[in-house]
Amino acid sequence: MSKTKGKSMCIFSSKGGVGKTITAINLAGVFEHLEKKVLLLDLDLSSGGISMALNRPFEKTIFNFVDDYNNNRYEEFKNYVTKYDEYIDILPCPKDPRQCNKIDAKYMDILIDKAESNYDIVLIDTSHILNEINVTTLDKVDRILFVLSNDPLDLKNMKSLMSIFKDSNTTNYKILLNNSRDPYKDYFSIFDIKNIIKANIDYTLSNNFYIKNMDSYIMNGEIITLQNKMAITFNKDYETFMTMALDLLEIGKEEKKEGEIHE
Repeated sequence: MSKTKGKSMCIFSSKGGVGKTITAINLAGVFEHLEKKVLLLDLDLSSGGISMALNRPFEKTIFNFVDDYNNNRYEEFKNYVTKYDEYIDILPCPKDPRQCNKIDAKYMDILIDKAESNYDIVLIDTSHILNEINVTTLDKVDRILFVLSNDPLDLKNMKSLMSIFKDSNTTNYKILLNNSRDPYKDYFSIFDIKNIIKANIDYTLSNNFYIKNMDSYIMNGEIITLQNKMAITFNKDYETFMTMALDLLEIGKEEKKEGEIHE
């Protein structure tokens, strides 16, 4: 009997610096608690930092997968990933930024299909740009998680992005308001934010989840949601991560959008 295909989520935003990478990593930790095999796929090709944040040196990257597939050298998906622990693997972005331009968007379907066939969950971190690779990825995944901060420029950009998705009949997304990224920025209420972006807020990380010693976690390559005290110290925000994880597990391909995203 063939393995059930895994679920995929793309973590996306309308501007950089809103906490996409840390959100993806923390979600991976929650899925580990649920005993799900997870791949962290770093599609922030020119400046991704998942492997760096998790202190995992690596040899193979997305570029090697695409290059081998293009030249009929591909054998097994496991040859390209770097192990974090028993449940979490990483497929890093290229070491050399010049290799980014050699990655064709047409391989994203193949890459995600292979990942979904090997993992229960595929979490994809991206840049905030609607380029061909990101658009192809957004069209492909089961769920899109938009990460939003309480910042005027971010909200204006998000309003434009929501218009694009609504025009293309895209419905398979949820929105996370990350108040922990800039806890002292409290410009707008949730009611105001909903009115500005013309969309609902599905999840909220509180400003209490602001980690003062985040640098030490990153330097040590630790995942916050895997720390024993996380569920107690940040119980409300831990529940938010758990809700996001369970929501992804419960959806099927039938929830995918009817239209396609276009640049």
